[in-house]
Amino acid sequence: MKKDTSASFIDYIKVLPLYLIPQHGLSRLIYRITRCEWTPLKNLLIKSFINYFKVDMSLAIEPDGAAYKHFNAFFTRELKPEVRPVSQDNNTVLCPVDGSISQIGNIEAGEIFQAKNRTYQLNELLVNDELAENFRNGQFSTLYLSPRDYHRIHMPLDGRLIKMTYVPGKLFAVNSHTVKIVDRVFARNERVINYFETGVGLMALVMVGAINVGSMETVWAGEITPTKNRNITITNYREHKIQLKRGEEMGRFNMGSTVILLFEKDLIQWLPDLQADQLISMGMSLAKV
Repeated sequence: MKKDTSASFIDYIKVLPLYLIPQHGLSRLIYRITRCEWTPLKNLLIKSFINYFKVDMSLAIEPDGAAYKHFNAFFTRELKPEVRPVSQDNNTVLCPVDGSISQIGNIEAGEIFQAKNRTYQLNELLVNDELAENFRNGQFSTLYLSPRDYHRIHMPLDGRLIKMTYVPGKLFAVNSHTVKIVDRVFARNERVINYFETGVGLMALVMVGAINVGSMETVWAGEITPTKNRNITITNYREHKIQLKRGEEMGRFNMGSTVILLFEKDLIQWLPDLQADQLISMGMSLAKV
């Protein structure tokens, strides 16, 4: 299920500016602009975005772009429940987001496939957490959210939150061009790692930040980034009894990015027809448990 991708000269040209621009400074600027409530500006941004990305507003609970308080409220808009039906087969892992599959497969001796000739280490992604060993020969899926996609994240399975780790880092883009060029991009970018105990074992859901993604949030902690804290922060939740149901919202990206799902060895089996670059929707089945 791995796609054998090769980088082109165009890919290098598109990625070069990411090394030159102030990634966090630009993302903080975008953060402010997307929360501007001045009607002419926010309506212009929303209307332009809808037209450029051909966003289908009929899927949203509020279909009128001008009704949103600011651009970010539009960007993280809620969808009508019927347009994202959740698979009723409780023996399957739900897709947590809208987007596309970047890569999907097995974690091989602690190594995760990124693109042709590019891998990264599980321990680096999870910053050598004591729980990382549980996933050493497990399964992973990397799910990319484009700007036009629905940006709320939902639970793949019923789960009890046991730990959340914030990891400061770079803000490289995470599109197809970047993953071919930038070594270990997911292990270098800012991210929020969420560990859940589920009925089939341990699951990690990693929210990876990217350029213009100046904000990530969860339903239990609120907005985690942006933050002035540039240190790894670990919060244990074992005593908090935070339990989320399969299909329930667990967080959101304020601008597009990537989710990486990790499971322990032999606990799930990815559906055989899934492949890299395949479009996906929140609520569809990804794996059998």
